[in-house]
Amino acid sequence: MQDATPNTATATAPASVPAADERADLLEALAKHRQFLRFTARDLTDEQAGLRTTASELCVGGLIKHVTSVERSWADFIQHGPSAMPDFTAMTEADFAKRADDFRMLPGETLEGVLADYAEVAGRTDELVAALPDLNAAHPLPKAPWNEPGAHWSARRVLLHIIAETSQHAGHADIIRESLDGAKTMG
Repeated sequence: MQDATPNTATATAPASVPAADERADLLEALAKHRQFLRFTARDLTDEQAGLRTTASELCVGGLIKHVTSVERSWADFIQHGPSAMPDFTAMTEADFAKRADDFRMLPGETLEGVLADYAEVAGRTDELVAALPDLNAAHPLPKAPWNEPGAHWSARRVLLHIIAETSQHAGHADIIRESLDGAKTMG
C-alpha cells in the first residue's frame, strides 16, 4: 500500500514568481480568452454577427466591439490613469445610450473590421504590458457609481480585469452563437 501523505516538497510554491514569468502567464491567459472570443465568430456573415439570438441585446459582433473598447480604455488607464476614462458619475442618459452602441453592429460595420480593430488593440495591450517597468504601478480608479471612492488599481489588477471581462463575454458570445446556428466554441 502506498503512503497517502502528500509530498510537501512538490506542493510548496516558490516564494515569488519572476516578473517576466508573471507577465507571460497573464498575457497567455488573455490570449487564450481572446482566441475563444474570436473563434466564436468564425464563418459568420456580417448579418449573423449582428443578430440577437437570446433575450438580451447582445450579439457576437457587438460583444467583440465591447471587449475591444473595454481593453482599449483600461490599457489607456494603465498608461495615463483616470484621466483616460470618463467621469461616469457625470454621464447623462444620452452618454450611456451612445456607449450601448459598443454592444451592437452598426450599419456599415463589418465583422472583418471589428476583428481587425480587436487585433490592433490586443497587440497594443500586449506591447504595453511587456514594456511596463512594474505591474504594481497603480492609479486611482475613475469616478463611477460602481467604484469604491479612493480605490486604486495596479496594472496587474487592470490586466486581471481585462482577462475576466474577455472571458465573461467569450462565454456570452458562445451562447449567442450556439443559439444562432448550433456551433460551439468548446465541446
